[in-house]
Amino acid sequence: MGITDQESRITSGDRGPKPEAWSPSLAGEIAGIRFAHPVLAAPGPLGFGREVQSVVDLRSFAAFITKSVTLDPRPGHPYPQIVPTAGGWLNSQGLPNHGLAGFLAKDLPFLRTLGIPLIVSIAGETVQEFVTLAHWLSQEEGVAAVELNVSCPNVDRGLVFGVDPQLTRDLVAAVRAVCARPVFVKLTPNVTDIVSIARAAEEAGADALSLINTLVGLAIDVQTRRPKLGAGTGGLSGPAIRPIAVRMVWEVARHCRIPVIDRLAGTASRFWGGPDRMFMSCAWRLAPGPPQLGGHAGATP
Repeated sequence: MGITDQESRITSGDRGPKPEAWSPSLAGEIAGIRFAHPVLAAPGPLGFGREVQSVVDLRSFAAFITKSVTLDPRPGHPYPQIVPTAGGWLNSQGLPNHGLAGFLAKDLPFLRTLGIPLIVSIAGETVQEFVTLAHWLSQEEGVAAVELNVSCPNVDRGLVFGVDPQLTRDLVAAVRAVCARPVFVKLTPNVTDIVSIARAAEEAGADALSLINTLVGLAIDVQTRRPKLGAGTGGLSGPAIRPIAVRMVWEVARHCRIPVIDRLAGTASRFWGGPDRMFMSCAWRLAPGPPQLGGHAGATP
């Protein structure tokens, strides 16, 4: 069959897009913050960045989430702070940090040099401590967002903020009122119903949710009959809690409209093979720990 004049006039553009016209991208945006790809540096294992800069390319991450900053300096828990388990790691570092003033003077200037969005995690024992931290940090150049670590005990009520919907709602609302930056809320898995906590945070004004933190566990030295960790109990992270993380992200993503930042990953070598479950459960961000610690689900408390 011969080619008609009309067919011969069809341009290459009419036949479809050229291969070079496709521009696949993993970039995305949350609360107005642009991320080059879905991999963020998880809080905890990487500290405040300076400690690991010789072994980890921090600029390769789409953003850096700091270890939690408290109002006053904290030395952390007694050693040992980290012990391996059959399915991951138990850690109990106790939020060691320089405090707000130390962070602003020592850590933030270095983090600004990374050239990527900085999300500063904060922790406190009262609502007022969180409010003070968020107020000061949201005014600092280079801080893209503030993350509330609600896995902290509230000394006023004797409960962990993140285990009670009303405590979570009150905390997020108070911070939202003074914080000029997006507010992310890191949820604890040590609850009966994580969806009620997530919805409370969303209703109070959170811009995104981050989950999951570690599960409380205990490892015993059978020779000494004492806990292996210096502080006794610790937070379990690693492959053992992967199904729990997947389930909780799935549940929260189904019931909340705001973005979910998940903390699930395998080791660096199988990273892109593991998080598929989280993509299917509607979470987008992935924040692994460094390869030295197995790049696991959960963050250092």
